[in-house]
Amino acid sequence: MSKGEGQRSSKKCLAYVAAFVVFQTAIILVFALTVMKVKSPKVRFNAMAVESFSSNNNNSTSVNMRLLAQVTIKNTNFGHFNARKTKKFNISVDVSSEGLSGNDMNSGVLRLSSSGKVAGKVHLMKVIKRNKSGEMKCDWSINLATRQVEDLKCN
Repeated sequence: MSKGEGQRSSKKCLAYVAAFVVFQTAIILVFALTVMKVKSPKVRFNAMAVESFSSNNNNSTSVNMRLLAQVTIKNTNFGHFNARKTKKFNISVDVSSEGLSGNDMNSGVLRLSSSGKVAGKVHLMKVIKRNKSGEMKCDWSINLATRQVEDLKCN
């Protein structure tokens, strides 16, 4: 074997190693941009109902009630703990209309709105750590005659 053949063989080996490194870098980059993308959790109201309702006087200008709601938080990220899971929470909310004017109550419909935010840190593969938050804003109405939640709209 001459000196030129050995040099050609080492250049060929170096080219194969360089091609392998470029190929592995491309695979890692595609994996990082698709699978390892950190997403915010999704927060939603599933259902809401009036548990208790009381009116302080005959003309219904003051109302106290307790609402029961089910909130779900969905983790859309990959990970070793609760990956791609949905957690449901049952919450109760006390509502009082003492600060409202009589005109707001005379229509027979009480309009309410709420907002919520869940914040936390996402750990992916114990390497990538990002702060993410999920937000929810909802508007709904309570029909005072039927004591039912109506027109629940969240975004």
